[in-house]
Amino acid sequence: MSYIASQNLSRQYGTGSAAVTAVEDINLSIELGEFVAIMGESGAGKSTLLSIMGAMNEPSTGRYLVDDIDVYGLSQDSRADFRREFLGFVFQSFHLMPYLTVVENTMLPLTALKISRQEKKEMALEALANVGLEDKADRLPSQISGGEKERVAIARAIVNRPPVILADEPTGNLDTHTSQEIMELLQKLNREGATIVMVTHSHSCSRYANRLLTVSDGKITDEIVNAN
Repeated sequence: MSYIASQNLSRQYGTGSAAVTAVEDINLSIELGEFVAIMGESGAGKSTLLSIMGAMNEPSTGRYLVDDIDVYGLSQDSRADFRREFLGFVFQSFHLMPYLTVVENTMLPLTALKISRQEKKEMALEALANVGLEDKADRLPSQISGGEKERVAIARAIVNRPPVILADEPTGNLDTHTSQEIMELLQKLNREGATIVMVTHSHSCSRYANRLLTVSDGKITDEIVNAN
């Protein structure tokens, strides 16, 4: 079985005549080390699909497995442990705490780990070095650029070395040049072994992926393998 797999995955909101189907009968397979982009119009269901893949939005029907783990068969506590161990999240709006320094923001996913604060800081500094920001570790988010904030968000996503990175419009708030830098960084992480699933509206960003899936009306309607 593939590293990531969904089986007849659907998600409905509401009941009866008011029910809305956001994701419908998705069967998806992603191998370890792939870089997959998901595209589609607003409201097509791609962000709902990503939230299900992030173990944050339980499907109405179907199964979702990662490394043979039935994610929604887990208890709430076990699912939280799963997210910490397997998943790193990168969001369009950064979600940085304004009163924490860059390194402190990067350390946040390590809160539950039973290791010393110094060990957590060393892991965060290593992640920041990996995104080229070790020299900005002691700055506040207000003291760095938008592109640097997104790099901090990526460092936070990889700090606990998860096998899977989920990115929701990671370049949505960035200019063209900075977007290219962020995509090259994600591509570098992928080449180093991370499995990346990215939602994007940008065709130029989707070209960095190995595979492009198009979602329409909650269904995967097209698949293109990129030669890169």
